[in-house]
Amino acid sequence: MKSESELFIDTSCSSMGFDVGFKPKTDSGQQNGDHVQSATNRFNKPDMHLTREERRRRRRATAKYRTAHATRERIRVEAFNAAFGELRKLLPTLPPDKKLSKIEILRLAICYISYLNHVLDM
Repeated sequence: MKSESELFIDTSCSSMGFDVGFKPKTDSGQQNGDHVQSATNRFNKPDMHLTREERRRRRRATAKYRTAHATRERIRVEAFNAAFGELRKLLPTLPPDKKLSKIEILRLAICYISYLNHVLDM
């Protein structure tokens, strides 16, 4: 009869023919062996061996990139909201300070432009 540790070893990936490259750590925290291959080695590849997609993902994972992206997005949204605010000021509503959603602003702008075209056609 096999002990629990022997059963565990028999059902490990290496006994099934998969070399995941696991080496026990030494006292210094380093792994034994000069070259350790793992199933997740794609994260440890030098940049010249990465695919274009992997390089893009790695670049986007940096804190600097995320901060810059968040800043660009914030500026874009602020400009978008400012444009809706300017459009809202041009539309006649009762009461004039009535809060409108963006879709309401767009629909009202369409109706107002149609009305102005109709007035010009008279």
